[in-house]
Amino acid sequence: MTLIRIIEYLRARSQTLAKLGIVLLVCLVVLDALPFVVDKSEAHTQAERLPGFWAAYGLVGCLLLTGFAKLLGKAGLQRKEESHND
Repeated sequence: MTLIRIIEYLRARSQTLAKLGIVLLVCLVVLDALPFVVDKSEAHTQAERLPGFWAAYGLVGCLLLTGFAKLLGKAGLQRKEESHND
């Protein structure tokens, strides 16, 4: 099976994959909420005791970094591509 076939297969089932991803994330948050799976007795703040806190923290951090990088790019670090017509 070539890489192109794999990509086409996944594209044809993108909605199913998105739903599967959401279900997986919900399951991970539920597992994080169970006290016998993740020990939260060593948490430093009250926020760390919330289920999915570190996942949300990582997501927000990633979004902020991406937004900051885009702002830097638009502020002048990014150049337009020059097309060479040879």
